[in-house]
Amino acid sequence: MVTAITMRTGGVDLAAENTRTALAIISWDDHGAHLERLDVGVSDADIVAAAEQVDKLGIDCAFGWPDDFVAFVRDHADLRHASPPDGGIEWRRRLAYRETDRVVRSRTGRWPLSVATDRLGLTAMRCAALLERLSGAGIVVDRSGETGAVAEVYPGASARAWRVHVKGYRVDVGARRAVVDAVQRAAPWLSLGDQLPRLIASPDALDAVLAALAARAAALGRSERPDADQIERARREGWIVLPTGDLAELR
Repeated sequence: MVTAITMRTGGVDLAAENTRTALAIISWDDHGAHLERLDVGVSDADIVAAAEQVDKLGIDCAFGWPDDFVAFVRDHADLRHASPPDGGIEWRRRLAYRETDRVVRSRTGRWPLSVATDRLGLTAMRCAALLERLSGAGIVVDRSGETGAVAEVYPGASARAWRVHVKGYRVDVGARRAVVDAVQRAAPWLSLGDQLPRLIASPDALDAVLAALAARAAALGRSERPDADQIERARREGWIVLPTGDLAELR
C-alpha cells in the first residue's frame, strides 16, 4: 500500500556562495517523514525551483535589517541626525539587533549573529535578492513568516528549542554525530535514507535538514510568532520562526 504524502518542507542553509549552500527536502505522510533530497552547492535558481515544490521553505539567513540600523544609515548618508546618539553600547546594540533577535535571545540565552555587524552581510545581500526572485516567481514572501511559502529559520536555535545539544557542531564532526543521534532518538519516524554520512560530514547539509524540520514547525503553527505590537516590524526586519514544543510533535 502506497502512503500519500501530506506535506513537503524544505530547508536552505544559505551561504554567500553556491558551494556552501545546502538544500534539503523532507516529505511527510501519516506515518512519519523521509529525507527526500539533500544537495550541497545549490544556486538561487535551484532554491526557487524547490520552493515551488514544497509547502514551506525555511531559509537560514536574516530576511532583513534592524529598523533602527536602516534609519541610522539613511540619516548618516544625509549627514543629519535629529538627536545625536551618545554612541554607547546600548544604542549600538539597538542598531545591531532586530526585534526577532531579542526574542531568540530571551528564549535561548544566545544572541543570533547580527546581520548589521557580524559576518552575515554578503549572505544577507544574497538572501534579499533571492526573496525578490521568489516573489517574482509568484511565491508569496512574508518576512514575518505569518503567511506565504517561506520562513526565516535558525537551525542552531531550533535544535536548542528541541533540547538538542549543538555546541561546536559547525566545526566538530563528533558534535555533529551527537546532534544527528539526538534527532534520531527524538524523531525515530524520520528516515534519513543513505544520507547519514553526509549529515555528519557537512555542517551545511545538517543545517539544511534542521531548517526543513523548522519549516515543518512553522507550517504547523508550532513556532514563536510575532505579537500585535511586533508584526509590522517583523514584516520589514524578518522573523525567526523558533519552534515551540518537541521534535516528536512535528509528526
